[in-house]
Amino acid sequence: MQKRFWSLGAISLAIMLTLNGCAAQATEIPEKTAPLKKEVQWSKDKLKMGEDGVPLLRVYVDGNIETMDLESYVEGVLAGEMKNDWPMEALKAQAILARTFVLKFVEEKDSKYEGADISTDIEEAQAYDASGVNDRIKQAVGETKGQVLSWNGELPYSWFHSHSGGKTDYAVEGLGWDKDEPGYTKIAQGTEPESVEDEKENAQLKEAASWKATFTLDEFEKACKKAGAEVDVTGSTKLKIGQKGESGRAVTLLVDGTEVDAAELRIAIGSKEMRSTLLVTLEIRDGKVYMSGKGYGHGVGMSQWGAYGMAQDGKTAEEIIRHYFQDTDVQKIW
Repeated sequence: MQKRFWSLGAISLAIMLTLNGCAAQATEIPEKTAPLKKEVQWSKDKLKMGEDGVPLLRVYVDGNIETMDLESYVEGVLAGEMKNDWPMEALKAQAILARTFVLKFVEEKDSKYEGADISTDIEEAQAYDASGVNDRIKQAVGETKGQVLSWNGELPYSWFHSHSGGKTDYAVEGLGWDKDEPGYTKIAQGTEPESVEDEKENAQLKEAASWKATFTLDEFEKACKKAGAEVDVTGSTKLKIGQKGESGRAVTLLVDGTEVDAAELRIAIGSKEMRSTLLVTLEIRDGKVYMSGKGYGHGVGMSQWGAYGMAQDGKTAEEIIRHYFQDTDVQKIW
C-alpha cells in the first residue's frame, strides 16, 4: 500500500510540475502584433513639390494650363463629382479617391494636353467645377489632406460611380477590364438609401436607381459596330441578354446570336442614356430598341449614393471606402 501511495504522489507531483512548466512557458510567448502597413509608393519624382510639401500640378483648364497645388485641384474635382451639400463623410471619402486618382494617373499616364500633368476633360480624367467649391468642400479636402488609398503599398485604381443598382461589380465585368482583376475590387452591397428627406434630392436618387432608354435601329446598329460587333439590325432582329457576371450585370448582349460587349456598347451608345449594364429588359418593338435597367455607372468601386447612405448611418470616410475596396487602408503621405 505504501508503494502505491508514493507512486500516486509522484504522478501527481509530475503532473503539477508539467502544468506549471507549461504555464511558465506560455507567459514567455510574445504577444502577436498587427502586421505593419506597407508604406504606399507614389511618383514623387514626377511632380514638383510646393514649399508646404504639397505637390504642384499643371492642369489643363478651359484651353489654358494652370499651375496649382494638388489639394486645390482636389477641391475642384470634389465639387465636380459630388454635390457640395452632401454628408461630410461621403465628401471626405470622395476626396480621398480623387486624390488617389490623380496620383495614379500621373504615375501611369501622360495627359493628351501637351505640357499638362492632367486635365479637367472628363474623357481623360475627373469632372472639375471650381465654381462649386464652398466651405464644406474645403473642409472635406482639408480634413483629408494628403490622404490616399493604399493596397499592399500601391496606389489602386480608385473607381467610383453614381449608383450601384444594389451591388457593385468586378472591373473585368463592369468595365470590360482587359487585365487581371485587381485584388481590391469586390462585389459589395451598394447600401444606397431608399429615399432622402429633400424632395429634389430624392428625385435624383430615384432617377439614378433605375432608368429606361429608347434608341432607333440605326443608332443601336452603329453603336454595336463601334463596340466591335458587325451586325445588321432590323425590326426582326432578335435581342437578348447574353452572359451575366456575378453581380447580375450583362457582360455580353446577343444580336441575332452575335455577341456584343455590353460595357463597350454602353460607351458607344451613350453612358448617359444606357446608364448601366445591369439590364432588366432589352427588346425590339415598333421599329425601336427599348431597354431598362438599374443603377447609374459602371458599378465598380465606390457607389456615391452608397457613400451618401453609409455616411447618413454614421460611417466614417475610411469605413465607407473599405466597404467598397477590400484589403486597403488610407495613408497620409503629406
